[in-house]
Amino acid sequence: MASIPSLLTAAAVRERANRLLDLAIAGELDHFAVDLTKLPAVADYVIETAREAYPELEIPFHARWRHFEAGEIDRFGGLVDAAGITDPLVFGRAAYDLAIVSVLLDAGAGPDWRYHEAATGETFSRSEGLGVASFAMFASGLFSQDPADPLRADAAALAVLEASDLAEGFQVTPENPMVGLEGRAKLLNALGRVVADRADLFGTEEARPGGLFDTVLASADEDGRVSAPKILELVLEAFGPIWPSRLLREGVALGDTWQHGKLATDDATSGLMPFHKLSQWLTYSLIEPLIWTGVEVVDLDGLTGLPEYRNGGLFLDLGVLAPKDASATSRRWKAEDEFIVEWRGLTVALLDRTAALIRDKLGLDADALPLAKVLEGGTWAAGRRIAREKRADGGPPLAIESDGTVF
Repeated sequence: MASIPSLLTAAAVRERANRLLDLAIAGELDHFAVDLTKLPAVADYVIETAREAYPELEIPFHARWRHFEAGEIDRFGGLVDAAGITDPLVFGRAAYDLAIVSVLLDAGAGPDWRYHEAATGETFSRSEGLGVASFAMFASGLFSQDPADPLRADAAALAVLEASDLAEGFQVTPENPMVGLEGRAKLLNALGRVVADRADLFGTEEARPGGLFDTVLASADEDGRVSAPKILELVLEAFGPIWPSRLLREGVALGDTWQHGKLATDDATSGLMPFHKLSQWLTYSLIEPLIWTGVEVVDLDGLTGLPEYRNGGLFLDLGVLAPKDASATSRRWKAEDEFIVEWRGLTVALLDRTAALIRDKLGLDADALPLAKVLEGGTWAAGRRIAREKRADGGPPLAIESDGTVF
């Protein structure tokens, strides 16, 4: 029998997503039909997309660091060099501070928002814009209360950050609106409180998100290797309390977990579908600083694909998934709607199948092409590409209300 805490794992996400896919294949879901005969074409489309960006298929991980490199600029490397940071622990903590705060600010900004980077004269939107803007805020010292140490985030600064501070940093105006600004500010306020309360996870000497770098290092096995799923479990434990009040079971806040009637079990987890999308996205983003400091990270594919609108949109736009209600694409949905829960669950399972097809077509194994690279190369980029081909604004095929904490 599954327990409530077991839902706070990538394994639970994958198991329940595959259960939904099995039901879809059997024609037993209420909201979506699936056509697996179209999956090879999806794999071909993803490979074509990946080769355009990475002709030699030297694909980096799907992580926040790609957005900090928008315009092929190594912003973080330049910042580290300018600050003269050479100590691996100082580097790792700063990298974790930046990644954690930036990922929590990464939910969809809406189709009309843009960020103009004065230093380069470039204008960015969507994920790249959010990454570049949050990087600039970090570099300015916005998240630090110590003027002598601006390249950090600390509990004290995060706890009192206001939406107006973020609005200025994101260049939000009536003509440049951003979705979910208040939600983002509240999330960072909650992050500040949690970091201050959990010295066991974030350090006793200074309360900062980057203290988690030390905790992750301490989780290494006897050979010094760190497990990716273990990083996720630490992330879920550390940041679970910051999410808005959703499902609470047996005193456990389940975060990005939602209800689906077809997932009946004979235990307390009945009807629950976990995703932990932002937590997994954060985990992917916490892996590279470890590697950069010489730590081996194992079981990368223990994490799952990310159930968001680019990956999920790929399967809708290329016909693998089809809503049973033809009017579904004209409605506006909420994250808790079973229609969206079903779509996200199917997306996770289909990403695994797509990754397997891509590896088979390329003659590569999971070590050479882990899911983190399939996503980047990849399904996320292909989802964005097909959206631009299908719709003038490049938006997703489904309209979803966002409070800044799910997508």
